[in-house]
Amino acid sequence: MQNWGKHLRRILAISFLAIQLVPVHRENPPVDPAKTIFAAATVPANIHAIVQRSCKDCHSNETRWPWYSKVAPVSWLVANDVKEARHELNFSEWGTYSEKRKDHKLEEICDQVRDGGMPDAKYTWIHRDAKLGQEERSAVCAWTESLRKPGTPEPAQPSAPASTH
Repeated sequence: MQNWGKHLRRILAISFLAIQLVPVHRENPPVDPAKTIFAAATVPANIHAIVQRSCKDCHSNETRWPWYSKVAPVSWLVANDVKEARHELNFSEWGTYSEKRKDHKLEEICDQVRDGGMPDAKYTWIHRDAKLGQEERSAVCAWTESLRKPGTPEPAQPSAPASTH
């Protein structure tokens, strides 16, 4: 019985080492500072700090790749999350978005932050300082609303429960 345990541990160790050989695409494309949201929009200091702390690692081309992003299978998850996040919203490429897309993204930023969808729970589990308080969530929404073009619809507000008298 003890031999099976040794064999299983060896197999697991060899498997763990073997999966490290699976290539993972982890790179930061070049950033043109003139195309970032910081160049294209007015970003107050408090919002800049929030974006740097809570958004930039996934939603920009300036991802910090920590040690665990280099160890499979976690590396696969991190690289995929960053790829999807950049596809959805990339602050490094804000200047390339159409006005309509920018407006839509501003609305989505507020919706995601207000509803607690962002920052992602997997990220804040490890990066506890990335969590946003209610005051910060409100500040982000006020900022995104200030940047939206006149005549665009406001994000939907949660409705009050109907009275049943």
